[in-house]
Amino acid sequence: MAKAKVIYACQSCGFQSPKWLGKCPDCNQWNTLVEERIERAFHPRGELALGSAEVASPISEVSAAGETRVLSGIKEFDRVLGGGLVPGSAILIGGDPGIGKSTLLLQAFAALSQSGHTCLYVSGEESRQQIKMRAERIGVTSPKLLLLSETSLEGILDQIKKVNPSVLVIDSIQAIFTSALPSAPGSIGQVRECSGAIIVLAKKKGLSAFLIGHVTKDGSIAGPRVLEHMVDTVLYFEGERGHSFRILRAVKNRFGSTNEIGVFEMKEAGLREVSNPSEIFLMERPLGVPGSVVACSMEGTRPILVELQALVSSSFLAVPRRTTIGVDHNRVALLTAVLEKKMGINLFNQDIFVNVAGGVHVDEPAVDLGIVAAVASSYREKAVDPKTVLLGEVGLAGEVRGIAQVEARVKEAAKLGFERCILPRTNSSQLAHLRDVELTGVSSLAECWQLLF
Repeated sequence: MAKAKVIYACQSCGFQSPKWLGKCPDCNQWNTLVEERIERAFHPRGELALGSAEVASPISEVSAAGETRVLSGIKEFDRVLGGGLVPGSAILIGGDPGIGKSTLLLQAFAALSQSGHTCLYVSGEESRQQIKMRAERIGVTSPKLLLLSETSLEGILDQIKKVNPSVLVIDSIQAIFTSALPSAPGSIGQVRECSGAIIVLAKKKGLSAFLIGHVTKDGSIAGPRVLEHMVDTVLYFEGERGHSFRILRAVKNRFGSTNEIGVFEMKEAGLREVSNPSEIFLMERPLGVPGSVVACSMEGTRPILVELQALVSSSFLAVPRRTTIGVDHNRVALLTAVLEKKMGINLFNQDIFVNVAGGVHVDEPAVDLGIVAAVASSYREKAVDPKTVLLGEVGLAGEVRGIAQVEARVKEAAKLGFERCILPRTNSSQLAHLRDVELTGVSSLAECWQLLF
């Protein structure tokens, strides 16, 4: 037996130290170093037992057969995954507590089990009776959906070998532990070893494994950073507590695009797909109100119309407030400076609040013109035509620059009944074949001002 070694591991970033430190020197977090005991086992002859190695072969002899996708039955879920589940893939899902991660996977497993796939749902935090209560609430019932309440890695691996499922979910990976390590469940070593064992088994058996992970205060997945490198896909389930809409976003995907999102609405009977997010986000938009402008943002291949709201009011503070929700704070500060310099609007003594209605986060230069128009509309107390959509990137010289995928944006606006689209002149010259909506090209903020105000 090798001598046990004691180290102190940071539970936030995985940094290891031979002695305890109050502050982690890697991630600068306080009181995150926890004592862990490591026992290293060696081969009796001093050689590492790594198993049989695969024989190297020329790339010309490797088969290039495409992977076979398995549809989950939830179109928005399949869209984010890249077209469906890939057998043998490992998928990590993170999100705030109570956001709907377990509900989403339970609904997806119900659809998969009804199509003939054996699904194993392993919960380390809830009993089978508690999962059954949630399943009854959302109307999930299937004999091929198997439930297991277990926290031991060895017990889970034995059940996988006996049941031989097609799809597996671990809820959550921080609750699973292995007896080979003396550290507590949820520690860096336990999460790394348990995840590695499940991923290796999934690759060998060709089953799709979902790992649900806890998130830290800053929204990143708890545990070692290497966990995100081990899996094939990393998904984040986002949403505001005060809104019923949830967004499933991919930040890593070896089998698809990372630009796609899935939009869901939380109902009493579970999550419901939102096939047309633009219509939902604009449903309660006030008409003829200053400070309200409609812009279009691209999420992957899907155009989404959002309402940008701005409120400009006189400030009695030495430093006026600049508050943003759903858009980049620095981008709004830049656009405010362009308005002051190029359009002569005095905003140095004004509080500015910018919000994206519906709890959506927009991070794209194509909505610059909409933000500028919303701020100017609120400042001048003049409403923008509610049937108008604004598209375009604004430069520091006050010019309006061209944007990508403009045709898809304009078609989405026309489908929802908008009659006019103000967009960069370089883009309008390319869309002369579109007749459903009036296209007005502008090259500067001054030209846009003459059209709006």
